[in-house]
Amino acid sequence: MPQLQLPATLEQLEAVNGFLEKNIPSDFRKVLPNVELVAEELLVNVFSYAYPEGSEGKAEVVLRQVSFDGEPMLCFTVKDWGSPFDPFSEAPTPDLSLDTERRPIGGLGVYLIRSVTAHQAYSREENSNIIDVYFARSAEA
Repeated sequence: MPQLQLPATLEQLEAVNGFLEKNIPSDFRKVLPNVELVAEELLVNVFSYAYPEGSEGKAEVVLRQVSFDGEPMLCFTVKDWGSPFDPFSEAPTPDLSLDTERRPIGGLGVYLIRSVTAHQAYSREENSNIIDVYFARSAEA
């Protein structure tokens, strides 16, 4: 189960992409762009909002293959020790019928994550936020 611990800074996104490229199982290589997109969406939020301004924080990412509802899945996990926050229940649902100029800021990242993943889960354990997102193999894999 490959994992990477890193400081909670935006400069770490490149290291995360390298970790994903190196460790994604071959059966899931075709979904790598979606995994990278979801990683960026989740980690930018952690790096920007999980910890009080001026304090140092950390994050951990994990990749593992699992069986979910009898189907092989890739689980990507983001863990942080910041303020409690469940993006799947607390982020606003975007009104996509509005023009971009009239649409409030926020919610599109979670919408995007939901659109490219098979399942999402949040838990708060031992003073940490844990987000698991699951990717199905592409039909061609």
